[in-house]
Amino acid sequence: MTKTPTIADRVEALEALLTRKGIVTSEQLDSIVARYADQVGPLNGARLIARAWTDPEFKARLLIDATSVVQEWKLEGGQVDRLIVKENTASIHNVVVCTLCSCYPWAILGLPPKWYKSPEYRSRIVVEPRTVLGEMGLQLDEGTEIRVWDSSAEVRYLVLPEQPSETVGLPEGEL
Repeated sequence: MTKTPTIADRVEALEALLTRKGIVTSEQLDSIVARYADQVGPLNGARLIARAWTDPEFKARLLIDATSVVQEWKLEGGQVDRLIVKENTASIHNVVVCTLCSCYPWAILGLPPKWYKSPEYRSRIVVEPRTVLGEMGLQLDEGTEIRVWDSSAEVRYLVLPEQPSETVGLPEGEL
């Protein structure tokens, strides 16, 4: 019985093949991984949100013109040519979907999770958002308005979450 290789095994084999054929060096691959770990992806989103939670002027600018903020921050990675930020509040919960494909601001959030790309999520979240969110473990009060934003090739959306009360007053670097 043959053991199915793990993803780590497959990645290792692919790296060995690419380096053996001279297509890429180990140093180049390390550089790419470091770039995505430090300059592209979820850390960028965390920094944006932390700044918005601690700097009211920055938050206002982010909500008015997120595209300019992203350009000023020189965020790399693409898919943020036009970004709109929507703020969650006590009475409004925003949800993002791309009904046509799976457009996602990966320069800010990293690669999209599998569920975001699934046809089921993309079709159901626009029709029954409260039910879908409940199935994902998020129970919202009936009085909470849910707004669904449809990303496209032209525009990406990012939700500014409500700041957890226990983090209010913390400096940006601790968030």
